[in-house]
Amino acid sequence: MTDKPVIEIRDLHKSYGALEVLKGVDLVAPRGHVVSLIGSSGSGKSTLLRCANLLEDSQQGEILFEGEAVHWRGQGLGRHPADKAQVTRIRTNLSMVFQQFNLWAHMTILQNVMEAPVTVLKRDPAEVEVKAREYLEKVGIGDKCDVFPAQLSGGQQQRAAIARALCMEPRALLFDEPTSALDPELEQEVVRVIKDLAAEGRTMIIVTHDMNMARDVSDHVVFLHLGKIEEEGPPAELFGNPKTDRLRQFLNAGVAA
Repeated sequence: MTDKPVIEIRDLHKSYGALEVLKGVDLVAPRGHVVSLIGSSGSGKSTLLRCANLLEDSQQGEILFEGEAVHWRGQGLGRHPADKAQVTRIRTNLSMVFQQFNLWAHMTILQNVMEAPVTVLKRDPAEVEVKAREYLEKVGIGDKCDVFPAQLSGGQQQRAAIARALCMEPRALLFDEPTSALDPELEQEVVRVIKDLAAEGRTMIIVTHDMNMARDVSDHVVFLHLGKIEEEGPPAELFGNPKTDRLRQFLNAGVAA
């Protein structure tokens, strides 16, 4: 087991045509740490997460997974990962949980959770089923194995999506606004699961609008503003004693809302 950070990003730049969304961002997610990304809509949080998972190509900078640098071909807007096998290997070790659960409607919850380990990782279906049932129990919906996504509440669907991510047994979990599509009551179901995962010492990067969750579960919080890191640090410091006016205004607006 390497002691290198699970994910390390150095001087990352990302543009969509002429629009520069990330303007030289550094990020480190050490093993067993929870890093939360906060900031206004359009600050680049979700884009940074998608670049970390190689779902989006970046134009400049380095991305390292457990010390291994992603190999690139081309430059600027023409830059793409050079090694498809490397991309696949990295992605299978970074499980992503999206805002809109992305469950397959025609599969039961158990089938949803089992699908990727069996088809992508070629694991034994009988062994995967045992694990899948364990993870569904862990997130509190072990009794929902045989139902279809449409029969679950939003909170239950998101917990199924978390179980699906866990069943890949990844090195890190990436959450992109995991609670923003949920009513407050259902949101708390998902927050409880994420807190439990944090308490287990899992490596996570969380893009969130939920400042309470960011404060409670994070080892490190990063405040992005217009594609740059405006401020970062331990949650007690960031929330208790913000150093920049922009962060103070952002936190005050959140309290007022």
